[in-house]
Amino acid sequence: MPSTSEKQTGKVSNGRKSLPLDSILEGNSIEKMRDLPDNSIDLIFADPPYNLQLKDQLHRPDNSRVAGVDDKWDQFASFKAYDTFTRAWLAEARRILKNTGSLWVIGTYHNIFRVGTALQDQDFWILNDIIWRKTNPMPNFRGTRFTNAHETLIWAAKSQEHSKYTFNYNALKAMNDDLQMRSDWLFPICSGKERIKKNGKKAHATQKPEALLYRILMASSRPGDVVLDPFFGSGTTGAVAKRLGRRYIGIERETDYIAVARERIKAVEPLDDEVLGYTISKRQAPRVPFGQLVEAGLIKSGTTLYDSRKRFAARVRSDGTLVCRDLAGSIHQVGAHVQGAPACNGWTFWHVEKSDSLVPIDRFREEIRRVATL
Repeated sequence: MPSTSEKQTGKVSNGRKSLPLDSILEGNSIEKMRDLPDNSIDLIFADPPYNLQLKDQLHRPDNSRVAGVDDKWDQFASFKAYDTFTRAWLAEARRILKNTGSLWVIGTYHNIFRVGTALQDQDFWILNDIIWRKTNPMPNFRGTRFTNAHETLIWAAKSQEHSKYTFNYNALKAMNDDLQMRSDWLFPICSGKERIKKNGKKAHATQKPEALLYRILMASSRPGDVVLDPFFGSGTTGAVAKRLGRRYIGIERETDYIAVARERIKAVEPLDDEVLGYTISKRQAPRVPFGQLVEAGLIKSGTTLYDSRKRFAARVRSDGTLVCRDLAGSIHQVGAHVQGAPACNGWTFWHVEKSDSLVPIDRFREEIRRVATL
């Protein structure tokens, strides 16, 4: 747990270094990441330069100019230069990412395939590619190509061996009306009140919608986790992280963007602890052995347990094991034995008789878990 001084300064020690929590680091992303400790970040969201390779100004049919991405930070001398840059920041990202963490990268057809190759070359393990389909994409004004109506996100773990990354499957399913969340996401691009402007112009050419970051953070982080955005821009990641009770670190080299991001994040009101709760899976829930139910008196020693149709019965012993005819063992072992099955989930197989009805013992485990999380 962070000390009192760490809470006051916003820094958490990690070995000889500390994390500058809830702050924006001004400078080169690769250099600033080098200052962060190994295995210290829970989640990285990266919206790197796309290397759009624009050569001419783009105009609408009425001859008005399209405010595209023509900033110097998106310009590279060659594909080789872009690949060198990509591999350098990915190497630092992998170093500072926790073994239980994951990385998200977003891009277009200009760069995402090169980024994907670099990811795999550095042993990241790709979990999904997500298609963000835009409900209001910019048209192809020249009529020479299909309208670019989507961007691609790559979600990756640190390696194939690091499989205990955070994925709040049940929370995403709950958000999607109890249906599995799919890999095609439908969101509008930033417009209207959400689009930040400065002197009547876009404050940032590629500002991402908060809804997109909301889903990413809900999917692969937990309250209190540290989220890094090495290309912070107008601060969408920081704004959503603050609202959802996550800690953020942003890296940005453009002073104008930093000013916009700080003002934006300052206005965000974080959700209270009760609202921050979310649906977790049983795998994420605290482990509760059956013996703990016996200790707590929720199921007493000597109680007879039955299967749902009362074909089999077993008695609870003082140490939380069951005894049934010629066998004593765990709820799972005895459940498998009486059925002649290779395995059994004793939590759903065994029931307690209450008021002339049978109640699964799993109900009592959930009671222990509920109390533990209060």
